[in-house]
Amino acid sequence: MANTKNFPPFFFFFVLFCCCFFSTSSSNFAPEIKVQQDKDEPYVGVNIGTDVSNLLSPADLVAFLQLQKITHIRLYDADPDILKALAKTKIRVIISVPNNQILAIGSSNTTAAAWIGRNVAAYYPETLITAIAVGDEILTTVPSSAPLLMPAIESLYSALVAANLHNQIKISTPNAASIILDPFPPSQAFFNQSMSSVLSKLLQFCSRTESPLMMNLYPYYVFMQNKGVVPIDNSLFKPLTPSKEMVDPNTLLHYTNVLDAMIDSVYFSMKNLNITDVLVLVTESGWPSKGDSKEPYATIDNADTYNSNLIKHIIDRSGTPLHPEITSSVYIYELFNEDLRSPPLSEANWGLFHGNSTPVYLLHVSGSGTFLANDTTNQTYCIAMDGVDKRTMQAALDWACGPGRANCSEIQPGESCYQPNDVKNHASYAFDSYYQKEGGSPSSCDFKGVAMITTTDPSHGSCIFPGSKKVSNKTSEVVNATQPSGANTIRFLGAQTSKFDKNVHVLFGVALCLFYYSLIQVQLSFLAEIFLFV
Repeated sequence: MANTKNFPPFFFFFVLFCCCFFSTSSSNFAPEIKVQQDKDEPYVGVNIGTDVSNLLSPADLVAFLQLQKITHIRLYDADPDILKALAKTKIRVIISVPNNQILAIGSSNTTAAAWIGRNVAAYYPETLITAIAVGDEILTTVPSSAPLLMPAIESLYSALVAANLHNQIKISTPNAASIILDPFPPSQAFFNQSMSSVLSKLLQFCSRTESPLMMNLYPYYVFMQNKGVVPIDNSLFKPLTPSKEMVDPNTLLHYTNVLDAMIDSVYFSMKNLNITDVLVLVTESGWPSKGDSKEPYATIDNADTYNSNLIKHIIDRSGTPLHPEITSSVYIYELFNEDLRSPPLSEANWGLFHGNSTPVYLLHVSGSGTFLANDTTNQTYCIAMDGVDKRTMQAALDWACGPGRANCSEIQPGESCYQPNDVKNHASYAFDSYYQKEGGSPSSCDFKGVAMITTTDPSHGSCIFPGSKKVSNKTSEVVNATQPSGANTIRFLGAQTSKFDKNVHVLFGVALCLFYYSLIQVQLSFLAEIFLFV
């Protein structure tokens, strides 16, 4: 209190005003930061179907999921053995009410309560059940059960409330994209009016309980049904020139991929029913790796490209043109090829892995977090093909080391990869350098048809190729010795920077207040002297 007598009363009002001004000014940024911190991180999960010969045992399945860094799965039932095996893991699971149980649950609150007790309360929280999918595409595949869909959902929700689990576990129902009519341009999309009574109640329920609208969205089928209108590149998330982007003429929003357009068509359809606070959760999306003669685009390359780019799109939090601030989480259909599925051939070939857990193809998801980024699916190299004439190979090598800006220092005379001194060996090193520099994109390992992707490490002797695990391990040892790596580091540094900026902002404001106060004091003293002189 001793020092306060040196400050006139108006000083405190002045400082209070300044502090309020600057705290208000800095708080303009705080809500946005808080929103980003509080919002759930978008994730990529996988669907697990069980029509698989020699399916892994539940314990082996969970071990495989952990090996693959898969943290979110969706089951098409509530398999008790799998739910037990998931206990005390960090894997989050959506369980499902099979379509053939909707009638019983929708007709009896007692049956619904028993289902929750048997399939949810018995396992939670040891098993991290996050949501219940009530049926699958009921409105389009089993329309006779549609009248009982909402009674079933409401009864299950009441049972969750009674068990005090309604805040931890959400309830919704997966819908086919066909519930939306006229989906492009997205701004003109609307729900099928024959289903509007059920959908209105569903959306009101989702809004009230903060549950997502589950949608199964497949750009593959959009492309197949609209060949010649929808380009394949738009369906596969490939980079587009502005002229190839899809433009909504009503909103002038530009769409670079089909999935974003499908998601926005859902948001516009919900808006037409005056629902604007329900998020879209994509419970199924994928691309088949094999098909019959009627499905020539069901190929390993296209499946690899779609799912790899899909993962990157979600992990990068790209949002959609309508909602760039919201990135829907997506469950890939599916983990395993279900070889027991009936025709067509593509039905058995949507998996990322065969039933014996070997990969169907090698995803390219470098830089997209840890999801499916272990050595079994991501350690690939680009090397020169056999049987290519030296002149063509030399031209490709010259391009890689020249315009391609590959690191070719190790294939110079006297360096570790100079021997054997031949064009093919040197080209392989240069090709892999360029391929790794481009993030392992399949299109970056072509060189006019003289290169190929391999999973065999081409390193030899003291010559370590750029994509080799030996290089990665050495680098990771250095990184780990200095600081944590990965997304957590980025978020931590981001948070510290924001806090630092805020403190600087406030300190600057206080300093400015003191400066103005000193200036006023000088002016008052000067005026006092004038009055005394007069």
